[in-house]
Amino acid sequence: MTNPDEGLRVVGLISGTSIDGIDVAAAEFRADGEELILVPLGCLEIDYPEQLRDDLLAALPPAASSVERLTRLDTEVGQAFAAAARTGIDQLAGGHADLVASLGQTVFHWVEDGSAKGTLQLGQPAWIAERTGLPVVADLRARDVAAGGHGAPLASTLDSLWLRPLVDETGRAGAAVNVGGIANITVVTAEGETLAYDTGPGNALLDLAAARVSGGSLRSDLDGALAARGQVRTDLLDRLLSDPYYLAPPPKSTGKEHFHQSYLDEALAGLPSVGDHDLLATLTELTATTIAAACREHKVDTVVCSGGGVANPILLAAVRAALDGSTVTTSGEIGLSSAGKEAYLTALLGWLTWQGLPANVPGATGARGTRLLGSITPGADALRLPQPRQTAISRLRVAADPTDTVGDSHARP
Repeated sequence: MTNPDEGLRVVGLISGTSIDGIDVAAAEFRADGEELILVPLGCLEIDYPEQLRDDLLAALPPAASSVERLTRLDTEVGQAFAAAARTGIDQLAGGHADLVASLGQTVFHWVEDGSAKGTLQLGQPAWIAERTGLPVVADLRARDVAAGGHGAPLASTLDSLWLRPLVDETGRAGAAVNVGGIANITVVTAEGETLAYDTGPGNALLDLAAARVSGGSLRSDLDGALAARGQVRTDLLDRLLSDPYYLAPPPKSTGKEHFHQSYLDEALAGLPSVGDHDLLATLTELTATTIAAACREHKVDTVVCSGGGVANPILLAAVRAALDGSTVTTSGEIGLSSAGKEAYLTALLGWLTWQGLPANVPGATGARGTRLLGSITPGADALRLPQPRQTAISRLRVAADPTDTVGDSHARP
C-alpha cells in the first residue's frame, strides 16, 4: 500500500429543501491510490435567523418573487453561511481548514418534461471567502445541468463510492436513501452501475401539514407524534400516489416547486374531511411507500438511511415495515452521522473539484458524461491549486477518529 496523500481539511455547508438551517461538517481527506479516506471531524446544525427563514419560505414557488428579493436573500444567506463556516472551522476543525465547499440554499429547480433546464442556489460565496480567508468551491449543480443532467441528487457521488465495498462483499445491490425535504435514492448494483433520483416528498408535505394543523406553531411533526395518533386515509393516499412523477423513469428530480401547499390543498379537495392526525399519518405513509417502491424496483438488499427524516421514528418504522425482508439501517450506525451526511457530501464534492476530479455520476444525474463541478472563489491569498490527480477515486472509506461525531448525534453551537 502506498502512503496516503497529505490530508486536506475541508468544511462543507448546505441547507436542504426543508430550510431548517445550515448543516456544517468538517472532514479531513487523504487519498491512497484509488481509495479516498474521509476522517469526520464533526458536524453541527446552525439555525437560520427566524426572519431569514421566513423570507426564504415566502420566496419559494408558487409565490411570486422579485430581483430585489432574490438579491437580498442571496446576500443574507451568503452572510449566514459565512458565519456558519467560521463556526465550523473554530468548533470542528480546530481553528484550521484548507477549503470551504458550499451547496448553498436551493430555492428553485427548473424541470420541464422530465428535463432539468436550470437550478438556483442562493448564498453568495464571496461572503464566505471574506469571512474565512479560505477559497470556496460553490455553485456545484449548474455544470451537471448544463451537461444535460439534473444537477441532483449529488448524494450519489458519496453514496456510490461508500457503498461500493459493501455491494462487492455481498454481491447484492445496496441503496442509500436521504430523507430531507425531498427524498432521494442512490442504488449501487453488483454489476458496477449506479443510478440515483428523487423518489418524491420526504418531509416537504409533512412539514407543511404540521404547520397547517398547528396553526403555524410547529415546523415539523416532531418524533412523528402527530402521525402516531392517526390512521392512514387510503382515499387520500391513493390520490397522492396517482401523481405522474412516481411513474416517470429516472433520472428525475423534483422539489418544493412541485410539492407545496397548493399541491396539498388540491389533494384534499373533494374528499371527506381528513382529521389532523390522519393527515400526518397518511403523508408519513406516502413518504415510506414511495421510498420502498424505489428500493423494491431495484431489488435492493441493504438500505442505508440518512437525513432529517431519520430522526422521525414513526417514519423510519414505516420505511422498515414497507421494506420487510431488506436490511434497513442508518448512516450513523455505520460510521457517518445521519444528520451531517449531506454536509460531509458537500465537503467531498469540494475536495474532488480542488483535486481536478469529476464529481458527478452520469448514471445518477443523467448528464452526458463526467464533469468537474463548481466555481472557485479565491480566499485571502493567491489561488494555488494542486496538480490535478491522475488517479481516479473508486471507493470511499470512512475512518474512525477520536473527534468523530458518534452515531447519529451532532453538536450544536
